[in-house]
Amino acid sequence: MGVRLQKTPLNAAHRRAGAKLVDFAGWEMPLHYGSQLEEHHAVRRDAGMFDTSHMLAVDLAAAGEDARAFLRYVLANDVAKLREPGRALYSCMLREDGGVLDDLIVYFLGDGRFRAVVNAGTAEKDLAWLERLRAERAPAVALAPRRDLAMIAVQGPNARAKCWAALPETRAAAEPLAPFCAAAAGELFVARTGYTGEDGFELLFPGARAEVVWNALAAAGVRPCGLGARDTLRLEAGMNLYGQDMDETVTPLASGLAWTVDTASPRDFVGKAALMAAGKPGRTLVGLVALERGGILRAHQTVHTAHGEGEITSGTFSPTMQQSIALARLPAGVAIGETVHVDVRGKPSPRARSNPRSCGMGRFWCPRMHEPRPALSPSSRGAGEAGGVVAAIAVCRARTTPAARAATHPRGGRDRNARRVAARHPSERRGLRSPYVGDQQ
Repeated sequence: MGVRLQKTPLNAAHRRAGAKLVDFAGWEMPLHYGSQLEEHHAVRRDAGMFDTSHMLAVDLAAAGEDARAFLRYVLANDVAKLREPGRALYSCMLREDGGVLDDLIVYFLGDGRFRAVVNAGTAEKDLAWLERLRAERAPAVALAPRRDLAMIAVQGPNARAKCWAALPETRAAAEPLAPFCAAAAGELFVARTGYTGEDGFELLFPGARAEVVWNALAAAGVRPCGLGARDTLRLEAGMNLYGQDMDETVTPLASGLAWTVDTASPRDFVGKAALMAAGKPGRTLVGLVALERGGILRAHQTVHTAHGEGEITSGTFSPTMQQSIALARLPAGVAIGETVHVDVRGKPSPRARSNPRSCGMGRFWCPRMHEPRPALSPSSRGAGEAGGVVAAIAVCRARTTPAARAATHPRGGRDRNARRVAARHPSERRGLRSPYVGDQQ
């Protein structure tokens, strides 16, 4: 007998809409509603919505500064930056050895209260970890898992306007919000965050209202979207997926997330000593864009570089760029724009050229179909979904001459099972600076 899957408050609505439902970290979730491709384009061109109620909000509260002090020890990023109610911070939560337990968003609610939103696939592990540290260091801090809340992410260039049309009671509180800020609008908690590279909101509210909110958004022209489009969108935006691009076996420094680790201040946090002792990692997460057609870059494919081998952690075909893209953990010596080779099981193809340009909230892989808007960081993630290469990926013009191929491939560039791709470091953030980036970091 199979394991019984958990269901969100919107499960019945997904079934009525004809969604293809799949097991996602123990939850029955929609993969798509008929066309993953059309859902992807809806978010890039208009507005789409995702059921993210499988994620878990955890409220922390204590008198005075106890909750803040506790989170300053628990998280690699520093919540001391959150001075105004509603401000948010993206951070990793680390083990003592520096491995990534999870990535999350934490909001300052005011009056000694915080809200963390964690991944569904790691929720029970995260709660056990937080409870252990709370008992050891901050017994006065109260932890409250909010399993009563539903969550919907509304994303796209028209997402905010359509959200206000569907839920007019949110406009007064949400319209002034800067990126990575949140506000309460009655029962709705509205955060200007997302996991697609587009503008929009993530809404948290009582689960009993889930279908009412979902149906109102659909009536306003927001298209339901599934996990398939969510994955291609986040990868176009260069955002990590927990369990693929990082996990407990790697540190944030080797995952393109050094910008989320605060080592400048004297405060201690879990995993800091291990990170400082280890020094600069020998590998880092790099963005790849295929220079040749034929075959798709996929997770676990081997990458050959002049500095040694690496491995793709996430890969897909970009519907927006019409090219294959990936994140890969490669030797730290790989330079921006350097040509590397990926084994794709014997699919030779002609050359193609990468041309990444500004997209959505910052500089991503996909070419922009709309006017540029202010830069946004990644937000809370879905189950096993992580966050974070908020960085810009610099434009690459890789050399593909026979000499260059011979220099970068162990078989002199003649292996027809390899494809040339351009490597791009997530640590390059050109064009991504915004008035809010200091608060995000």
